[in-house]
Amino acid sequence: MTRKGAFIVIEGLDGSGKTTQAKLLAAKLKKSHGAVYTAEPSRGKIGKFIRNHILYGEERPPTSVEALLFAADRIDHVQTEVAPALERGQLVVSDRYLYSSLAYQGSAGLGLQWIEALNQHALKPDLALFIDVDPETVLGRLRRKKSVMETLETQRSVRQVYLHYVAKGDLTRIDGNKPKKAVAEQVLSAVTAFLGTRS
Repeated sequence: MTRKGAFIVIEGLDGSGKTTQAKLLAAKLKKSHGAVYTAEPSRGKIGKFIRNHILYGEERPPTSVEALLFAADRIDHVQTEVAPALERGQLVVSDRYLYSSLAYQGSAGLGLQWIEALNQHALKPDLALFIDVDPETVLGRLRRKKSVMETLETQRSVRQVYLHYVAKGDLTRIDGNKPKKAVAEQVLSAVTAFLGTRS
């Protein structure tokens, strides 16, 4: 697919501030780049099923089933929301994407290569940022209903997978331990630098 717009992904642990930063970025670039905010799980039927029955459901299915559902939702998300916006020349800011599956399902025991193969047809982001916050800080921030991933050991493991993709050059690390405004400045700076290379 030829893209007229740009696809930016914001990743991070639950409680890292990634949703806030994704929304701030989309708002900041709405006028100049027609930026739109979207998220995974998506607003589609598969995404709603994931939110209702996987993230906060009473019983978790096998991790492989989770990975399959997230991969299916990702394809639906791209086809119904991301790709049309890119074709219109808009900048799409997604709160979570492929790297969330790699980090969360990978840390739960699935092989990263298997997850990568499962998502081989997923649209590659133009830029992916990782809001890196200490797992201890993240757990202290979380005040909502407990999700299936909220233990210190799990968050440390998830972070290590994210850092693996930072080391590979697939993700750009943003220091999320700083105040919200400082983090937003880092995010905007990284995105602005990237957009400058496309002009």
